[in-house]
Amino acid sequence: MTTLTRALVGVFGIMILAGGFASAQDIDTAHVGWKKSLVVDVTTTQTAYSDSWEGGESGAFSWVGNLNGAAERKLNDWFHLRSTLKLSFGQTVTQNEDKSWNHPKKSTDLIDFENVGRFLLDAYVDPYVAFRVESQFLNSSFAAKKRNFTPTKLTESAGVTHRFYEKENDLITSRLGLALRQIFKRQVIIDSVLLTTEDSTLTDGGIESVTDVSLTLNHNMQYTGKLTLYKAFFFSGKDDVQGTPFEDDWKAVDVNWENIIAASLSKIITVNFYTQLLYDKEVSKKGRFKETLGIGFVFKMI
Repeated sequence: MTTLTRALVGVFGIMILAGGFASAQDIDTAHVGWKKSLVVDVTTTQTAYSDSWEGGESGAFSWVGNLNGAAERKLNDWFHLRSTLKLSFGQTVTQNEDKSWNHPKKSTDLIDFENVGRFLLDAYVDPYVAFRVESQFLNSSFAAKKRNFTPTKLTESAGVTHRFYEKENDLITSRLGLALRQIFKRQVIIDSVLLTTEDSTLTDGGIESVTDVSLTLNHNMQYTGKLTLYKAFFFSGKDDVQGTPFEDDWKAVDVNWENIIAASLSKIITVNFYTQLLYDKEVSKKGRFKETLGIGFVFKMI
């Protein structure tokens, strides 16, 4: 069993025990039941040309599937738990000049699972503990050796949180605390005979700020935003970069800013506009921007 597997088993075991303990308490009837939502949407586009087609056009097929889920509950008079899950995966296939089809290439890939427990003190700020898993389904950066669920980042944090606005499905909340991160990677090792992989783990710790916004713009349009800032104070791999031009890159503030505007054209047809701004100096000295616009079918499971 790998280090990552043991860590995940341990964390989920603790969560199950905590949930069972809370369920066994005497809970006020007003607090019984989870407030939950689960939305799945699928977007596809397709064009194709026969090998006799003239004009130089090339066909393409792309698809993206998204799952957005949330569940929250006041487990008792002093503890509130909120869990969110975001899953996305998509591929694009294109035609060559001879109208043959290439192999599918990944266009979207995301696993993001977060749990935030808030201790209710009826004060301006409440203490919190949080655990977050970020990964991807498929790492195809090395075509000859594809890997699953790498890299995977685990973040454990604790601090204080404040809800600036809360009304029905609308929420503006921000939290600030100390965080510890573990980044698990399965790296490709090339030798003269075969390709192998090697597991590595990097750890850092610092301060984290997370702001979540969920607003109803009108009866059929919803905005969801998340801004995460992270400043590391220590890094387990700093000796490996000592004396290099990028030895201080790990000290820079990491930024992850996500925005989603979802508009419902009907009960099952939706338009999604997604943007993400990433800045991690260890990856690139420039900010990285992603934008996705899709029209697809949506299924509200819960």
